[in-house]
Amino acid sequence: MGFSDADMMGRGGKTGSGRQASESQENQMRRERLRKLALETVDLNKDPYFMRNHLGTYECKLCLTIHTNEGNYLAHTQGKRHQQNIARRLAKDAFEQQGLHPGASKTDPKTQKKVAKIGRPGYRVTKQKCADSEQRSLLFLIDFPEIEEGLQPRHRFMSAYEQRVEPADKSYQYILVAAEPYETIAFKVPNQEIDTTASKFFTNWDFENKTFTLQIHFKNKKEGGGGG
Repeated sequence: MGFSDADMMGRGGKTGSGRQASESQENQMRRERLRKLALETVDLNKDPYFMRNHLGTYECKLCLTIHTNEGNYLAHTQGKRHQQNIARRLAKDAFEQQGLHPGASKTDPKTQKKVAKIGRPGYRVTKQKCADSEQRSLLFLIDFPEIEEGLQPRHRFMSAYEQRVEPADKSYQYILVAAEPYETIAFKVPNQEIDTTASKFFTNWDFENKTFTLQIHFKNKKEGGGGG
C-alpha cells in the first residue's frame, strides 16, 4: 500500500525540529532544578494549599489539581498557573475578611484595625468517618505561630449566599477562621447539618504550640438532612 503526498509530508522531518527539541529539554531541566530546590527549602506542612487525600495522592486546593507525589506538587507551585491563582486569591481575601465583620464599614475607624498581614496560616484537613455512627467528619488543624499575644483564633459558619467571593451554591457552606495578623482563611464544606453535641463538635486552642483545632461531624441525612 502506497502513501499519499500528505502522508509523506506528515512523516518527514520539519525545519527547526532540533531546536524545538533542545528548548523542550532545557525547559524540562529547568523544572527539575526548581523541583529539587523546592524539595530542599519548602515545608509542605505549612503550605495552606497542600493536602494529602484519602487516595494517597496530593492536591492543590487552590488550583484544584491532583499530583502523584510531593515533587510533582512542588513543581506545580513554581508554575505560572499557580502563581496567578495566588494573586487572584489574595484579591478575594478582602471579601472573606469583611465577612467576619458584616456590619463593619471601610471608613469606620472603630472596626478597622490597621494590622500588617503576614499571609495565610498553614493548615491540615483530615476527612474521617465514625465507625459507630457512620457520620462523616472533618478535622482542621491550623497553625498560628505568629498570632498576636493575648489573642485566640475565631471561627464562624457562613452560608453560600452570605459570601461574595464566588457564585452562591446551596450545596455548600463555609467555615471562616481568623487570627491577627494572619489573613482570614475559609473552608468550603458540604451544606449538611452539623452535629453540635459535645462529643461531635470540638474546638481547642493549644497556646503552647499555637495550633487551633476544629472538628465537626455531619449529621446523617436520615437524622437531619442537608441543605442541598
